This record gives sequence, structure tokens and C-alpha cells, in this order.
Amino acid sequence: MSRTNPLGARAQNRLVNTAVLALLIVGALVMIAPLVWMLTTALKTKAEVFALPPVWIPDPPQWETFTRMWTEAPVLSGIRNSLIVALSVTIVGSITSSLAAFALAKLHLPGKNVIFLGLLAGLMVPFPALMIPQFVMFSKAGWVDTLLPLIVPYLFGNIIMIFFLRQYLSSVPDSMIEAAKIDGASYPQIFRVIVLPMIRPAIAAQFILWFMTIWNDYLAPIIYLNTPSRQTLQVVIANLNVQYATQRDYPLIMAASVVALLPILVVFLIFQRQIIESVALTGSKG
Repeated sequence: MSRTNPLGARAQNRLVNTAVLALLIVGALVMIAPLVWMLTTALKTKAEVFALPPVWIPDPPQWETFTRMWTEAPVLSGIRNSLIVALSVTIVGSITSSLAAFALAKLHLPGKNVIFLGLLAGLMVPFPALMIPQFVMFSKAGWVDTLLPLIVPYLFGNIIMIFFLRQYLSSVPDSMIEAAKIDGASYPQIFRVIVLPMIRPAIAAQFILWFMTIWNDYLAPIIYLNTPSRQTLQVVIANLNVQYATQRDYPLIMAASVVALLPILVVFLIFQRQIIESVALTGSKG
């Protein structure tokens, strides 16, 4: 009867862990290299951007590029407009999506499965098929060149978020809801006291994904927004690319891109614990 050598097994585990760590380090470097290049390019001179071999560390850093960015482009108004759109849509939309998921998962509604399937069918319709009808509708309403077409349609919820939260709520026992109803709690009270604390990690995970989608959206804003002071940040950066790329002023473009990245980073840092909790709870329930 053979016995496993504990020292040999320990050395083998250490070797495997070292190989996995090395692989993760290489993957992290590959993923972070474009971000580092974007930041360093914002601090370079025009000559250093096209220098061969490539210059990774500018000498000296051109910090005035970030100052010049605010005066040569409507970046500040772009940030303001993007924040108005992203925050209003994601905050109000997350509330309506949560209520819709709760209703579809736990309330005894006639035909709720048909409604849910209809929502899922809406995901199969590509946005380019809706662009012209939506533009005509919003044009007749006088909403073109305003932020309303980017905000109002999404205040009533996100289908993907509704689907995710509904599946998340399906594991909640119906007996909890029934017990609360017997105790005299109304459905708004049940949602606020029982359901909302349970799905808060899932809402946080979907919130940051939705915020990133709205913040980085370019197609819808470029269709509806014409006035520079009303354009979102992504459209402002695209206009910078058109205006300054011919002048090879890539540091200015990269500086605006760095600023556009900061709000997403802040939102992720705020909700990272809830996102990890959401993934952990989903794994434990599976």
C-alpha cells in the first residue's frame, strides 16, 4: 500500500500555483497595457507619439495637455450631459427594473409568462431596425437635439436587468412572501423590507454594467444631438478625433479619453464589494 509523499504534493501544488500566477500576471499586463499607453500618450509631445522605438515614459510629462483640453473642446459640457443621461437612466431604470422583476417573479399576474417572453423577444430586435421609426417619432415630439430621447425610453427598465433579477428572485421561497402578506404587509412593503435587501448585490452588478453601456454609448447620441453644448462626452471625443487627428494632436484626444474613463472607474470602486457578493451568491445558489 503506497502512501502519498506530502512534500512532493506540496511542491507540486506550489509549482501549479506559481504557473497560474505567472499566467495571470501576463494576462493582466496584456489587459492594462492599452490603458497605460493611453495615459502616457496624453502626457507626450506630438513628436514622442510617433517616435521609434516607442516612448513609454514621456520626458518631461506634458501636463498642460489636460488644461488645454478644457479650453479647446466642450469636454465639461460633455461630462455634464453624460452624467445627466447615465445617472437618471440607471437610477430610475434600476428601480423600475427591480419592481418589474419582482412582479414577474413573485406576483400572481395573469399572463406574466407571456409578458416576460414578450420582453425577451424585444431583445432580438436590433437597434438599427428601430433608429428611423424612433427618430421620426421623437422628431414629431420636438425632442431632437435634446437629451430626452436618450433618457425617457430607458426610464421604464432594462430588459436584461429584468431578466437577471427575475432569475435571481426565482430562488427566493414563495413562503417568505406569503408569510409577509399574512402579517399584513403590502406589496410595496414586502419589496422594500424583504426583497430589496436580498437583491441589492445583483442590482449593483447590473447597475455598473448598465452605467458603462449608457456612458459609452455613441450611436444614439450622434443621431439625436447636434449642438456641441448638448452633446455627450463620447460624441465630443469623436469630434475631437475628427478635428485634431489631421493635426496629429493625439495627446489631446487621449487626455479626453482618460477623463472619460474616470467615472466608470469610480462607479466600479464604489460597487465592487456588491458585485463580488452578487457573483458569490449566484455561485452558491447554483
